[in-house]
Amino acid sequence: MAISAQHKRKGPKANKASPKKRQKKGSFAPKTPKEPELSDHYESSDEQEVEEQHVEFDGDEAGSGSDSDSLFGDDPLADDDASLQGSDDDGSDSDESDIEKKSRLIDEKRTKEEKEGEEELQLNIKEESDEFRLPTQEELEEEAHRPPDLPNLLRRIKEIVRVLSNFKALRQDGAPRKDYVEQLKRDLISYYGYNSFLTGALVEMFPAVELVELIEAFEKPRPMCLRTNTLKTRRRDLADVLINRGVNLAPLSEWSKVGLVVYDFQVPIGATPEYMAGYYMLQSASSFLPVMALAPQEKERIVDMAAAPGGKTTYIAALMKNSGIIFSNEMKEPRLKSLTANLHRMGVTNTVVCNYDGKELPKVLGVNAVDRVLLDAPCSGTGVISKDESVKTSKSSDEIHKCAHLQKQLILAAIDMVDANSKSGGYIVYSTCSILVAENEAVIDYALKKRNVKLVPCGLSFGVKGFVRFREQRFHPSLENTRRFYPHVHNMDGFFVAKLQKMSNLKPSAEKSELGETVEKAQNMTEEENAEEDDQQMLTEDDTKIENKVLEKEVAENGKLKSPGTTNQKKESPVTLKRRKGAGLRSKDMNFPAFFSHLNGKTPLEQKQEQKKKYPKLKHPPREEISKAREEKRRAVREGKSSSNKE
Repeated sequence: MAISAQHKRKGPKANKASPKKRQKKGSFAPKTPKEPELSDHYESSDEQEVEEQHVEFDGDEAGSGSDSDSLFGDDPLADDDASLQGSDDDGSDSDESDIEKKSRLIDEKRTKEEKEGEEELQLNIKEESDEFRLPTQEELEEEAHRPPDLPNLLRRIKEIVRVLSNFKALRQDGAPRKDYVEQLKRDLISYYGYNSFLTGALVEMFPAVELVELIEAFEKPRPMCLRTNTLKTRRRDLADVLINRGVNLAPLSEWSKVGLVVYDFQVPIGATPEYMAGYYMLQSASSFLPVMALAPQEKERIVDMAAAPGGKTTYIAALMKNSGIIFSNEMKEPRLKSLTANLHRMGVTNTVVCNYDGKELPKVLGVNAVDRVLLDAPCSGTGVISKDESVKTSKSSDEIHKCAHLQKQLILAAIDMVDANSKSGGYIVYSTCSILVAENEAVIDYALKKRNVKLVPCGLSFGVKGFVRFREQRFHPSLENTRRFYPHVHNMDGFFVAKLQKMSNLKPSAEKSELGETVEKAQNMTEEENAEEDDQQMLTEDDTKIENKVLEKEVAENGKLKSPGTTNQKKESPVTLKRRKGAGLRSKDMNFPAFFSHLNGKTPLEQKQEQKKKYPKLKHPPREEISKAREEKRRAVREGKSSSNKE
């Protein structure tokens, strides 16, 4: 029992270390000072390592307790060591608790800020409703007396466009679409500076969203482009030389093999030695398109009806490799200087420059005399507003009608110059720098009606199809082959391109007069027959009225209708006498009473048969016969030309 008691007493004392060991223990586990929150992870790992060291040292020293310690009972130094250990543990716990508190405070602060932000957002949404309300008449009058508030106008334009894009869901109660469109027109006029005519024309052509994109694109300049002159250099060599001069450029696009886009330059592009030597031409990307659609071939006769300043003519000459002949016409004499200067600079040698009115060119160059014609017609310039802002206010409906009338005359002259029997040609390309329908689709539709031409694909891999129908107008279905180009879609000037092929050198009016004689005769005969039938009906009605009056008189006198024999003895009306004389009949031969005198002694069926014999109806010739006759005439004309050429 004593032994067990001693063991029990020695048990707790064995866990206590000697003073020297206590010092070692203190040296291995120093108290770590407090560090910022970022070092929490590292502190926890260090504390774990120190605690493991404490455990190891306690385990090693547990059995090495001396008997002397047990003899003296509880050691006061052991109590001090225990208090030190307790203080270390309390310090580490306090550090952990402080870090947790700080992290909790940060999390609470974040959640509070997020909640306040959501509440503020919901409050703003409630204050600003989705429903946009049009300004009242009083508000508009107040705005008219004040200077324009541009930010407010822009905000209202965007709101109206948003409403028009989803009108059923976002419109104001009782407000028709017309009010929104009218307000949009007024805001566009005051914000962008367009006149009412041009704004109305653009609003009719485009939806609201695309309209604003188009007008915004007109406010920005188009990129500068160069066209390489393949008569003197290649695009790669030209690009290397210009890059060495400090010009930042790149190839134009996949659809062009000669174009370059200039982004930045350190030297003036229009005054470099390469420009003076004719290695390139400053030309907009949209001006490439008509020449690409024309696709000129070598050794052809080609006419450029409106050539100045010569960008398209020089491009045609480069594609033809200075072969064949080009007639470069310009009506305005002052512009001939720039045209001739560019032709000399670019090294063009197959071009004849002339100064005529385009409408008179068929008389000068001859009818059916060339292979291809390029007509870049004079227009209103509504596609190049970014270059000339005066178009916004200077154009009117009268001016557009004048341009359209001139364009129609020019395109007919261009068609008359082209030879439909050309082996490689017979094509006309019509282009304008306008986006209005009156100057584009309406002109092409007019040409299709007046000449034997048809629309063919332009050969361009991009572009928007032309209008087949526009408001109340309906155009030929083949106008889908035309192409439109917009600044907000293709990043180039607004442009229109159409390619026509001439099918016959004969004009439709001449063909109708020659081949449609039988049709016209038949129509005239039928008109005469109808007129005669109307006259006969009028005469019969008059006869019946007169005869009825005579019968009424006879009944009133005698009270009875007399016999047919007695009625024949009565005097006949002058109308029946005339008719009998014309028919060669006598009153003796008549077997009908006097009131049936309008039948002329014949039944209605017999009269109809006689009319058919006198005026036989001519049947209209079928279309197949007409087409065969046309082909025969064309063959005869061709054979006559070939025989004359052989002679």
